[in-house]
Amino acid sequence: MFVSHKIALFGVASILSATHVLSVVAQEPRIVSNPPTYIVEPNTKSRAKLETLAQNRATFPGEVLLDMNVTYLDRQIYNPATGRYDRVRLRGYQDTRQASPSGADTPLVGPTMDVHPGETVRVTLNNMLPQDPTCGIGGGSANTPHCFNGTNLHSHGLWVNPSGNGDNVLVSIRPGIAFQYEYNIPADHPAGTFWYHPHLHGSSALQVSSGMSGALIIRGDRMPTPTETGDIDRLLKQPDGSDIAERVLVLQQIQYACTDSNGGITYDCQPGEVGGIETYDEFGPGTWPASGRFTSINGQVLGQLAPAVAGSVERWRFVHAGVRDTINFEIRRKTGTAALRTLTAADTDRWIDENCGKDAIPYGVVAQDGLTMAQVQMRKQAVLQPGYRVDALVVLPGAGDYCLVDAAAPAAASVNQLAPSRRLLGIVTAVEGDAVNGEIGANLQDWLISAAERTMAPDVAGKVINDLKNEMRLSSFVPHPDIQSDEVTGEQQLVFNIDVKQPGGTFFEINGQPYDANRIDRTLPLNGVDEWTLRSDFVSHPFHIHVNPFQVIKIVDAAGNDVSALEADDDGDPQYPGLKNVWKDTLWIKNPGTDPSTRYTITVRTRYQRYIGEFVLHCHILDHEDQGMMQNVRITLPDGHGGTVSGHH
Repeated sequence: MFVSHKIALFGVASILSATHVLSVVAQEPRIVSNPPTYIVEPNTKSRAKLETLAQNRATFPGEVLLDMNVTYLDRQIYNPATGRYDRVRLRGYQDTRQASPSGADTPLVGPTMDVHPGETVRVTLNNMLPQDPTCGIGGGSANTPHCFNGTNLHSHGLWVNPSGNGDNVLVSIRPGIAFQYEYNIPADHPAGTFWYHPHLHGSSALQVSSGMSGALIIRGDRMPTPTETGDIDRLLKQPDGSDIAERVLVLQQIQYACTDSNGGITYDCQPGEVGGIETYDEFGPGTWPASGRFTSINGQVLGQLAPAVAGSVERWRFVHAGVRDTINFEIRRKTGTAALRTLTAADTDRWIDENCGKDAIPYGVVAQDGLTMAQVQMRKQAVLQPGYRVDALVVLPGAGDYCLVDAAAPAAASVNQLAPSRRLLGIVTAVEGDAVNGEIGANLQDWLISAAERTMAPDVAGKVINDLKNEMRLSSFVPHPDIQSDEVTGEQQLVFNIDVKQPGGTFFEINGQPYDANRIDRTLPLNGVDEWTLRSDFVSHPFHIHVNPFQVIKIVDAAGNDVSALEADDDGDPQYPGLKNVWKDTLWIKNPGTDPSTRYTITVRTRYQRYIGEFVLHCHILDHEDQGMMQNVRITLPDGHGGTVSGHH
């Protein structure tokens, strides 16, 4: 069911012969801090030129420059099973201002891009990987993984131009080539949590699995008005006007391996060996749980987060930057005293039972995929599929240690169709503060009301406060208006499938066809409004479409029940209840089996606004995308007669 692909030229064995470094014994603790942030400096030369032209500087969007290398990085990753660090050599991102790409203690996570609406962000990507003869290979199937040392860049979730030097994932940046992306972020772009990663068809999964990803934060300060919504950033302030404490948590599943005596893949890297990711055999179906690896937070495995203050409100920005396996996030008070050293994957479920208490602590989810929701939803679990982001307001109720747990998601929430074992993600300590008495949700509601009284303008404060008193509603901060049925101008159908019945291989398909780079699958009119029906005939897949987000209208199970309402019960699966009318850019399309009779039917609506050009939609299990589960989409101008303009003249 999985396509095996090996390229001997860049195999693990060649890396091991080139680099021979002993593993070192891990020293506790491993501190988890926010990823390094690019120091974004204005392009003062351009601004000075504008001033000489007597233009109004206040109306000129700021221009920020980022410079990033793609190169092999020699790093180390903590291995709980052995209690030591494994040496790895993996493709990664490097800020060009770093003196060397070889600092072993530097975490394998890309720097955070931290920008604002109205800015033009220029990212120069320098491909410094070795030459790869499989790039541009002729013949065969483009849906066979290849060109592992070619790359490009996708700003996942950004509402920007997909063509030219914009968020263009249809370009291939070959080894030795530099290319500058230009993201002209609209002044009305929603503030929120986004991320970036490579998106070259044929190598996306291998590169993301290597740790090539990072957070991309849009920070906004727009005050809501009686007629227009604003940014929730404006509300989330301390009494002194500063932002509340924030954690950026990039969750990665870096599935490095070594070679055994027969040249095969082994996840048991011995001292003196160097792990890598050089074939697609390393992260196919079922290999993540079988590997014994742990999801890392900002490049650290089983790390210690910086302390929190008990009773204080923090904003946690989660980014699922893994390739395929589900994460179900919980916070539990640590009750036991057992150490983390030599905690194996097989033993972690028992360890959590004995050391992490019985009840998960609720937190307030305020945004999905970077887009503020219509109300705060108090949850004890947040299911993150690959590509998802969740913003949560977290309050640790008292002093002490807390376990961050990847809970056992239901089988239907997992691409492997098996309920995974729980895994520990890390520990956070709360120091003495104002302990929470009573329900955390009520405490958070009081805090938000107080923040609104301090921060909101007089003409909107009453509405914001009344909303917060009414089930913590956030109607003044939702970035997109609801799409009503009478706005819909067209319909789209999409069906995922893995065809295992044809002789000669496995085919990853959308609407019965694998990806063809030369075929435009959908031509859609600018300013059109479509209602999409999404299904999967063979297991579950996360649907992602570039540029324009969509609003969830309903999620209907195989028995005909809409399970998207906040109070719905989807057989214990927590991921769908509460998604009705929520805006997202990535969504799990569930089929708990391998037959169309068990599939769910999901209805979403989207507007095609501002941008024309070509982009893609695909399954965000990235090895599925690399093997054909993707389509090309073209947005073009309407022709004034109910169709679209087909040419450029």
